[in-house]
Amino acid sequence: MIVYPAIDLRGGVCVRLMHGRFDQVTAYDEDSLARLTAFARAGADWVHVVDLDGAEQGRAVQHALIGRLASAGLANIQSGGGVRAVEDVERLLDAGVSRVVVGSLAVSAPQTVAAWLARFGPERITLALDVKLVDGAPVPALKGWTEAAGIDLWTALEAYREGTLKHVLITDVGRDGALTGPNLELLAEVRRRRPDLAIQASGGVSALDDLTAAKAAGCAGAIVGRAIYEGRFTVEQALEAVR
Repeated sequence: MIVYPAIDLRGGVCVRLMHGRFDQVTAYDEDSLARLTAFARAGADWVHVVDLDGAEQGRAVQHALIGRLASAGLANIQSGGGVRAVEDVERLLDAGVSRVVVGSLAVSAPQTVAAWLARFGPERITLALDVKLVDGAPVPALKGWTEAAGIDLWTALEAYREGTLKHVLITDVGRDGALTGPNLELLAEVRRRRPDLAIQASGGVSALDDLTAAKAAGCAGAIVGRAIYEGRFTVEQALEAVR
């Protein structure tokens, strides 16, 4: 399983949100390149980078900075936030990003995103399906987690037939940044329904046991943010736990 240390950027600063709320922000680093360097030196082959300003505003805001991080060549970068047009995908890939993360558009415009997958290939795009539990059902959250989609997660996934999509990042927004553990039941259900997909767990990882549990649930990767920033475990320990 791949461990993806996270760099969430707001105004160029590394931050974490609580429950996906932009009014509950904790700032950690002003030098994102130094943080990326530290992750790479610790052994991380992949780093997850998010343009939170882009996610909130619905347009690319920090893609130039993300491009500079990618061009440093320190690690494979999976990145998104504010990806709304094919030009955004092209710009990030041309800058050296290994995989582009597509969020809200994957739910609101699946035909468009399916065309991108066909053009660039399923290895170059990750769909980020951020969900809120509504009466027990996982419902995608759109536009920086400020709106709920009119369909559930399972319907959203049905838009992408087997063989056209590979990487999917699932975030339970209610657990994101809260250090309460990932939603293992949801992740296991996604694996059961779509065994063809490489699932990345996101939201709530607080201990090494959360990573091993996500691996046991069949996840191909896990995003880790606040737990690393607050010293609950190191990148080295996370990598060793899932080896």
